[in-house]
Amino acid sequence: MKKSQETRLHILQTAFNLIYTKGYQTTSVDEIIAKTKVTKGAFYYHFKTKDEMGLAILNELLRPNFSANFIEPLKSSENALEKIYDLVYHILMEDSFMTVESGCPASNFTQEMAPWNMEFTKTLNELSKQWEQAITEAVERSKKNGLLKPEVDPREIAVLVMSGYWGVRNLGKLENSKEVYLVFLNGLKTYFNSLK
Repeated sequence: MKKSQETRLHILQTAFNLIYTKGYQTTSVDEIIAKTKVTKGAFYYHFKTKDEMGLAILNELLRPNFSANFIEPLKSSENALEKIYDLVYHILMEDSFMTVESGCPASNFTQEMAPWNMEFTKTLNELSKQWEQAITEAVERSKKNGLLKPEVDPREIAVLVMSGYWGVRNLGKLENSKEVYLVFLNGLKTYFNSLK
């Protein structure tokens, strides 16, 4: 990797860590520059604006991570409900990337930026639609294999899982505890059992 590419990646990773713990709106470019120890000229060489940098964080850091953790595991699943439950359990209870006090980065960006910036909205909506599609397709496969009741609506499951996940992330932030995650996971398991 070229020195210029290393500097760019260093800015993105450092900015992401600041934004994840403090929020997008409250993290200033000056703070990012101070933390990265790059010059203001170097920052603006790579990113014309803070929002350009924010979109780069979404596309270059979050998108690959989101794909690896939320989408790819569902593509080869035989038993969709088991795989979805295991995936959500892992992300909530075992994953070291996301913390309970800082929540889900994609959800945080959605709450902070979607109302104000159409490019953020578009990018975040693409991530959301990819997850919804992965869940829907996995559930369809399980239906075809006779693992679920014929009347099960795959999109309904996707929307409930996604909204439940993002909602419980916010509750976890408020309570600063994973205990509420366990309540959600128990409810999710009960719901999934009713679909077999």
